[in-house]
Amino acid sequence: MDFTGKKIVVIGMGKTGVATAKFLGKQGARVRVTDEKPFDQWNGEFKQIAREKWLEIGDYNTRILTGACFVVPSPGVPPDNTLLVEALKRNIPVISEIELAYWVLKVPVIAVTGTNGKTTTTTLLGEILRCSGKKVFVGGNIGTPLIEYAEGPQEDDFTVVEISSFQLQWIRKFRPFIAILLNITCDHINYHGSFAEYSRIKKRVFANQTKEDFAILNAADPEQEDLDRIIDAHVMKFSSKRLLKKGIFIKNNNIVLRMSGAKEEQYPLSIINLPGLHNVENVMAAIMAARFCGCSQKNIIEAVAAFRGLPHRIEFAGEKNSIKFYDDSKGTNVGSVVRALETFAQPVILLLGGRDKDGDFETLNPMLAAKAKKVILFGEARDRIASLIGKDIQTLRKTKLKEAIESAYKSAQPGDVILLSPGCASFDEFANYKERGNFFKDVVGNL
Repeated sequence: MDFTGKKIVVIGMGKTGVATAKFLGKQGARVRVTDEKPFDQWNGEFKQIAREKWLEIGDYNTRILTGACFVVPSPGVPPDNTLLVEALKRNIPVISEIELAYWVLKVPVIAVTGTNGKTTTTTLLGEILRCSGKKVFVGGNIGTPLIEYAEGPQEDDFTVVEISSFQLQWIRKFRPFIAILLNITCDHINYHGSFAEYSRIKKRVFANQTKEDFAILNAADPEQEDLDRIIDAHVMKFSSKRLLKKGIFIKNNNIVLRMSGAKEEQYPLSIINLPGLHNVENVMAAIMAARFCGCSQKNIIEAVAAFRGLPHRIEFAGEKNSIKFYDDSKGTNVGSVVRALETFAQPVILLLGGRDKDGDFETLNPMLAAKAKKVILFGEARDRIASLIGKDIQTLRKTKLKEAIESAYKSAQPGDVILLSPGCASFDEFANYKERGNFFKDVVGNL
């Protein structure tokens, strides 16, 4: 597509927004940028393009849309945003950054989405491909935005891209040759408006695939039941719950892969160094995608065995007086809390709270009753969560995370686990989940 001279509006000047504006400017577009945040809170990389002749900084109102060919919102801009609603009223196309990048992308895309496990699966798949001698870009919703990669030489064999529902909201032609949907549980209801809409958007990752492509589904996820009937791509499934005639599953302490016309393969569960059944699912999805990319069983086993996981994902954070601490700050929805609790056989004191995303915390009750010795609620969401999880669960409320950690330690006994799996966003007290997780580890270290 020729962008020369076209007026294009970019909303949101975070990392992705700045990268989008920079890309469009280099393509000869006339770029208008805006953000509801004050100018001094825009991404620091904005100063690199602030004086460019092709750039115009606009006020945050609908006048900025005048004459626009299309609008590119940053991932955090919700669909009910005033500027987006007005753009659609004026029949101005709204596209996401990954859609824009796809228009100029020459390298095959492997898209990884789902409510939980995206980052682990994306990162692991990238490691498997590298171990197999492939040149690969890993990014998207983690690390480098896809649009930033698209403006470069694109010399890799594959791009492995984590994709959020925010990014899928505004796709049109985006077509990954492998699309992985790990799971769909309640999340981002405050953004999408309902769980049904959130689920619909997640499934859009398969919308433009053809019979030449591959779709990897979770056979144990009720939200994906019968989804293969409306997908044109070649469908393969993974399951941690039951055996499959074709696909990838668990049997006799092995991950078993059955593919048409190929010999059955076995991957020992012992090679996985990540806690929890959910991580076995992540590994299964990565193995299947890697085989579609031509990776050998030997290289896959080597890469999985070497992979030690990522920070803030049920990460061991220390031990004090035989009390173990785990940092699952990345667990920002109810589904991730369930997966974290399932990991432990020991009594758990759970730290739950932060900024609410309209999570369905009432569904946690059976798991809390079975696994949680005590729940300490903190942050903005503490009162709402308390009203939803019921009176049968022993709870304590604290305003700040530090108070919650200290209270948990005082009430813990040797053999207990203190788990930060907040089920909420971090923005009431911290800039992001990483800052929250690092704060947790610092407080634990100083107890």
